[in-house]
Formats: sequence, structure tokens, C-alpha cells
Amino acid sequence: MDYLNQLLFQFYPYVAGTVFLLGSLVRFDMSQYTWKTNSSQLLDNSPRFQIGSLLFHVGVIFLFFGHLIGLLMPHWLYPYLGLTAGSKQILAMVSGGIAGTLAIVGATILLHRRLFHPKVRAHSTRMDIFILLLLYAQLVLGLFTIPVSYQHLDGSVMLVLGEWAQHIVTFRPGAADFVANVHWVYKLHIFLGVTTFLVFPFTRLVHIWSAPLTYVTRQYQVVRQRRV
Repeated sequence: MDYLNQLLFQFYPYVAGTVFLLGSLVRFDMSQYTWKTNSSQLLDNSPRFQIGSLLFHVGVIFLFFGHLIGLLMPHWLYPYLGLTAGSKQILAMVSGGIAGTLAIVGATILLHRRLFHPKVRAHSTRMDIFILLLLYAQLVLGLFTIPVSYQHLDGSVMLVLGEWAQHIVTFRPGAADFVANVHWVYKLHIFLGVTTFLVFPFTRLVHIWSAPLTYVTRQYQVVRQRRV
């Protein structure tokens, strides 16, 4: 079991990270015509789809940055923000629970549409369906961590998970030791999260790299009506 723990939580993240970065670079360099969302909005732009897409994206974006900040924030910084480990965990449980619920409601709508709308299903690839199922499972696991976290509101496990993440991103040894004895739901949640980075370059998720951040600051387009 120790070997498996080392493999999954010490070495696997670096394999996934390498594939994530190099795979994205290679795909952008060699296959730019596939670098797109491959949107199916033209096939079905119903109000139900719009609501599902909005809920899913808002929830997932909040969860991503919440995990990023929550796991990588140095522990010594907590007092300067008026937080303790326990209060930070409760904040994460409440906000993550709300965002996770929004995301999973949206994902349910999108998954049902992806599988059962005839035109959308015909337009979908196996990887489109796989990545949506993977994200759905990850969201379910994330919500399952909330009742488990309720059993230790002192924030002790949150600190352990934070140490694991910080050891990984700073290339320090011994990261896997921190998660050796945590609940299996946390381990599976981490494993699926790392796997998402592994398959990222082979899915439509690559469009995240091309997020139109400058759109809100660009000049307005000038459109003139043609007079006959």
C-alpha cells in the first residue's frame, strides 16, 4: 500500500503535470484547428442549456480558484486574514458546497443534453463525453467530502492536504506521506483531479488557455449599415 500511495500521490502528479504542459504545447503547435471549444450551441441553444452552462461554468471556476488558493495559501498567512484553520475549513465547506451544488446542477443538465439530444450526441466525440463524466464524478466526490470534513472541524485534515499540495508544487520530497492516512474520499478526489490535468491536452478543455480576457477592455467594433 505504501508503494501505491507513493506512486499515486508523489510521482503521478508530476507525470500528469508534464503531460498537461507539454501536451498542450504540442497540440497548439501541431493541431491548432482542434484548439477550440467545439461548441454545440448552434445545435441546441435552448434556455435550459443556457442555464446549465451558466451554472456549470460559474460553479467550476469558483471551485478551481477556491482549491488553488485554499491549498497553496501558506499557513502562516491565516492570522493576517483573520482566519484560523478551523474557520477556513468551515468557509471552504460552505462556499464550496454552494458552488459545487451549482456546478453539479449545471453538469447534470449538460450531461443529459450531451447524451440524449440527438444532434448534440451525433456531434459529440468519445472524449467530449468522457471529460464531462470525469468532471461530474469529481463534483460528486467533492460534495461527498463535506460530511467527512464535518467530522473534524479543527481544520487538521485541511492543513495536511495543503501541505501535500505545497510540497508537490515546490518539488519537495515526502508529499505522499501527508495523505497516507486521510479518508479515501479525499484520496479519490485528489486522484481524479490530477487525472483531469493528465487528459486535459486531449480534450476541448484546452480552450481554457485561450480565455478571451482582453475582450472586456477591447475597443468597440464599428458597424455601419450599408445604404442602398
